[in-house]
Parts: sequence; structure tokens; C-alpha cells
Amino acid sequence: MSISTEERLSLSFSETFQDHIVVHDIFTRMRREEPVAWCPEPWGGPGFWSVTKYDDIQFVSKNPGQFSSDGKLGGITLPSDEMIRNRMKEDGIEIVEGEAAEGNLFQSGTSMIMMDPPHHVQNRRVVAPGFTPQKLDDLMPRIQERAREILCNIEGKDEVEFISSVAAELPIQMLAELFGIDQELRHKLFEWSNIIIGGDDPDIVVSPEQVRTAIMELVTFGMEQYEQRKENPGNDLISMLVHTKVNGQPVDLGDYLSTLLLLVVAGNETTRNSISGGVLALSENPEEKRKLLEDPSLIPAAVDEIIRWVHPVIYMRRTATEDTMIGEQAVRKGDKLALWYMSGNRDEDKWQDPFEFNVSRQGTRHLSFGYGQHLCIGWRLAEIQLRVLLEELLIRYPNIAVKGEVNRMKTNFLNSIKSMQVTL
Repeated sequence: MSISTEERLSLSFSETFQDHIVVHDIFTRMRREEPVAWCPEPWGGPGFWSVTKYDDIQFVSKNPGQFSSDGKLGGITLPSDEMIRNRMKEDGIEIVEGEAAEGNLFQSGTSMIMMDPPHHVQNRRVVAPGFTPQKLDDLMPRIQERAREILCNIEGKDEVEFISSVAAELPIQMLAELFGIDQELRHKLFEWSNIIIGGDDPDIVVSPEQVRTAIMELVTFGMEQYEQRKENPGNDLISMLVHTKVNGQPVDLGDYLSTLLLLVVAGNETTRNSISGGVLALSENPEEKRKLLEDPSLIPAAVDEIIRWVHPVIYMRRTATEDTMIGEQAVRKGDKLALWYMSGNRDEDKWQDPFEFNVSRQGTRHLSFGYGQHLCIGWRLAEIQLRVLLEELLIRYPNIAVKGEVNRMKTNFLNSIKSMQVTL
């Protein structure tokens, strides 16, 4: 069955991704029939190519000269700012331009996720020392200690809400530690991150003013930390941002704030989603959980399979900078492309039985951390946290199981679970 216009259009809507069975059916047919498929957009958007095959996603990702992440060309997400503005105007919501300093600062700044070489490489080097193998090895005892404390806090309970009590706690505690800030501030980091990326979910964001308030509070926090680190630098990520120079110059203030925002979201959302999605997968596949209980040496392989299965980031977008070809499909300069990691991780040409969850799977590396120059800088930290938490969780609560329906965030960008009850 061919892919209908309605199905192509549906990929722009957050509601579509509430049911992964439906979305995976669309992507499976795209991979088979039209691996680079044109998709229209609502609200007068320009449309985009859906890139659904593993090899094509890798090709686009490793050629930034042909396929740009530059925010000035539209950035990395769907829909574009212009489309959101059009939608909001149609809904009668007034757009206030430049009314607050924080908006101007973010507009003038660019985080490294929306840069191309050589600027991306230069800015990535600013925070890279915070994610070296030695740095992460040094963090291991703290990760283990925090994981044990978190799991001890739910001891004696028959049932808990897993996201708030466990899945969100470890990554946000480690982010606060990497930032060198008081642990009490982690709750604000969690709140700001959820509001800023949860704009399509009415349970999280009720008004544009709520988003503006979250951004203002994050900017205020960022500026306070900036001034503190200027006077008293430490061995933390914020100090690195403040004191490392790019081309002999301090990091631009707008770039600093944009990169701080990126670290807050990426350091919180993706690891949390992997942890929660992993527990859900093990609950839905008890025979696979039994393998880990009987042979804990399989946990590193299970971590890879969980991240493939969960795909915590669903896609990233690129813009073609020249007329070119992706496989047999001609793409024009200026065209947008959505790299659907969710689809690439189920490519039948790369995995045998890709729709089976198998904790002992070996072979092809998943695409969940991206590929090429934009490979997630914190990928190893995410894997370590997931591995440690799985080890500790299965020792203490081998019978953990999801109870009832999970509550997913309404978004087509992140595979995020808002709440999930588990029995222990």
C-alpha cells in the first residue's frame, strides 16, 4: 500500500507519535517503497524530505557541506519558527517581538548543534574536556552512589511513579554535578527543560507566556553562573564555557546561553527517555529481562539494544546547500530533510528481525546518538548512566513491571514518557 498524502502530512503532528505502531507502519512502507519521501507541511510550511533508511541517514549526517545544520537556514527541528508563528497567529495568539532581553540574547546566539564546520568543531572543543574517557571514569563512583541512593529512596514501596522517582533523577543529578551547582537547583533545570521542549503538550505548557518565563529564568540562572565563574572558575562545564576561547576570543554571550540551554535539555531529556523506555521494553519482554537476571554480563549489549529500540531523539533536520542526490532521489538546494532515526533504527537491511527487542543482539550500531560531526557529545555518559542504573535496579527490584498505560509527551521530536507507574 502506497504512502498517502495524509500519512506524509501526519509526520508534522505531535499527536501522530503517540502511537508508535502507526508511525512505524508508515516508516516501514517508506523504507520499502520510497526511502526518501516528500512530505508536505501544515500552516503553509515548505515541506521536507523524509530520509528513512540507515545508510541514507548516515550519508546526509557525514556530509555537512551538502546538508547543513545552520540555524540561519532553518535549524534542526520541524516545524520552523515561521510555521509556528503562522499557526499561533491563526489561533489568535499575539507574537511579541523582542519584548525581553532573554529573547534577544537567544536570537543572537547559536548553540553548536546548529553550527556547521569549522565553527561547530571549534565550539564543540569548548565542552569536550568535560566528556573525556578519563573524566567519565572519574565520575563512575558518583554515578553508582547516586543510582543506589535513588533506588534506596523507593525501598519498601509496592508501586511508584517511575519517571519522577527514578528515571529523571539520575541524569538531572549528574547534570547538576557536571555544572558544579547545588543539587537543589536540579528541580529548576528539570522544569525549564520540560517547558522549553514540551510546547506541543498541553499538560506541560499552557501558554506562550509560560515558555517565555521559563526562558527568562534560565537566562537569569545562566547569567548568574556566568558572573560567578568569571570570578571563581572551577572544573565544571559552565566554567569551561565561560573561560575557553574560540579563535582567541571568549565565547559570545549569546552562544554561551544557547549552548547552556542545549546542555540542559540534552543532559536531561535523552538519558531519562532511555532509562524509562528501557524499563518499559524489559517489562513488555519479560523473557529478555530474564536473560539479564540470569547473566548480568549481557547488560552492556542490552544498553545498546535499549537505545536502538527507544530512539530517545526521533529525528533531526538538515537543509540541502546544493542540488544533489540521496540514493536515487534528486534533492534541490534549500530543500529540508528530516533524518528519522526512529526509522533508521528499524532498517531491515541492517538488523535481522529489527522489530524484536533482543538484549543479546550484536552487530550494527544504532543511530540514536546521531552520526558524523553531530554525534552526541555526551553519548558515553548516557550509556554509563543507563548501564549502572540497570545493574542496580535488577539487583534490588528483579520483579519490576510497568502497570497500566504509559503517558507519552506530545511531541514528534523526542520519545519522551511523562509518567509511568511501576510495581516493584
